[in-house]
Amino acid sequence: MITLTENAVAAVKTALSRADEPAEGFRIMVEAGGCAGLKYLMGLESVSREGDAIMETDGFKVFVDANSQPHLAGMTVDFVTDLESSGFVFDNPNARDKCACGKSFG
Repeated sequence: MITLTENAVAAVKTALSRADEPAEGFRIMVEAGGCAGLKYLMGLESVSREGDAIMETDGFKVFVDANSQPHLAGMTVDFVTDLESSGFVFDNPNARDKCACGKSFG
C-alpha cells in the first residue's frame, strides 16, 4: 500500500527511539484541509484502530485508517534533508494537484 524509503525508515526509527511514550509505529492519514484540499498527518501510534490497514516494516508498524487508504494507495514516503529544511516528502500517484509545500494535495 505505502512504500517507505530507507531514509524514511531511519527517520521513523529515530522518532520511535526518542519518544516519551513507547509506540509500536506511526500513523499516516489524510484529512480535509491544507491549501490543496487534503493534507497529510503523521504521528507515533501505539495501537491500531478499527478498520486500519497495518503494514509491518523494519520492526515497526504503519497504521492507515480506512478513509485514508484510497488516497494513499501506492504512495512512496521519503525523508529528505537539505540546506533549507528537512522532513517527509510524499510521492502520491493519487494526487491530482499539490501545493507548493508538498504537504497537501487535491
